Amino acid sequence: MSRKIRIGVHLNPQHGDFDDYLRAAAKVEEMGVDVITVWDHFFPLQGDPGGKHYECWTTLAALAQMTSRIELGPLVTAIGYRNPNLIADMARTIDQISHGRFILGLGGGWSQRDYDEYGYEFGTPASRLRDLRDALPVIEARLAKLNPPPVRKMPILIGGGGEKITLRLVAEHADIWHCNADNEGLLHKIQVLDGWCAKVGRDPASIQRSTGVGVSTKLTDADTWVDAGYSLFTYRSSGPEWDLGPVADWLAWRDDKNAGR
Repeated sequence: MSRKIRIGVHLNPQHGDFDDYLRAAAKVEEMGVDVITVWDHFFPLQGDPGGKHYECWTTLAALAQMTSRIELGPLVTAIGYRNPNLIADMARTIDQISHGRFILGLGGGWSQRDYDEYGYEFGTPASRLRDLRDALPVIEARLAKLNPPPVRKMPILIGGGGEKITLRLVAEHADIWHCNADNEGLLHKIQVLDGWCAKVGRDPASIQRSTGVGVSTKLTDADTWVDAGYSLFTYRSSGPEWDLGPVADWLAWRDDKNAGR
């Protein structure tokens, strides 16, 4: 049986006032979106690089308190920014605040400015993925020790499409996999993930497949991705406007697909 289609909104915390950001998040939940995600960066990625910007995890704590239904999490937190035991404790705490709605999104990290200006070692793509590999068992072990524990078995989302390391980590650890690529890439990488699942003895159907969409994404392309196994589609929205207009079309598409129309 195929998974139900879900729609997320990725609210980038840049170029706006925080009260306006919270109003956008409230609107997202009111519209019936399934998941809100926040990026884990320290500076804007578009527009004025010195513009207004807010930190991921404290923003997520605020969202957990002000919402009541929607799931939420980082998309994705860079593993090198925080001790993995601390990441587990932060995630558990926000899961408690939200009464069990937290998704722990993890990745290797990539934005060199974040690393350089905050004093983290940037390393190489391979070294950052090794850090992710080493951190995942630590995070899982700490989640099992914390008192109180997460409200539910906290879903772990891993972001990235690296075929030699990242997708193996997805097969070994993730409940959700997020990948951004073009149409051909999305169809190819899902086959690579299925191959890793076979190698590690994991049922590929136990991993929800996720990708990002934007104003230029065609619903007909998304139909193809659903046929390939993707079921979580996250629309990206940035401040200061946090335009949510196209989200209504994605929600209508979700409802039609889930109803079998």
